[in-house]
Amino acid sequence: MSLSSPTKLYTPELLALAVNLANYPYNPALPLIGEARSRTCGSSLELALAIDGERRIETVGLRVTACAVGQASAAIFAKGAVGRTAENIAEALKQLELWLGKAGDLPAWPGLAALVPARHHSGRHGAIVLPWKAAATALCKAGQAG
Repeated sequence: MSLSSPTKLYTPELLALAVNLANYPYNPALPLIGEARSRTCGSSLELALAIDGERRIETVGLRVTACAVGQASAAIFAKGAVGRTAENIAEALKQLELWLGKAGDLPAWPGLAALVPARHHSGRHGAIVLPWKAAATALCKAGQAG
């Protein structure tokens, strides 16, 4: 079976992660909102965040319109985002883009190993980075506010 086989891409682990999005309901009342859309596949993501006094993420809510890979990526992001700063998010996004482009190692973000099969599917890369891009946008707004 080739690396591009759908059965290799949509693993039980990846599909289970997609279901975990229910643990992170979108809440438009949260103070920081970010959005991102993939030009390659049309996936989109809306993200709402709250940060603490040290500007660390304390609450994440998501609304995701994406394939199971994009949904799994969003769940992975949400699970690992609490306690992170804007700088942490920016660095993780940079490392993730390098890894997807085969110019770096898998970033040290909990759970990203579940997305390894998707690395071979460039059409899914845009969906994978959506939560980090939306969070960077939202956290940038926090920086402008204070």
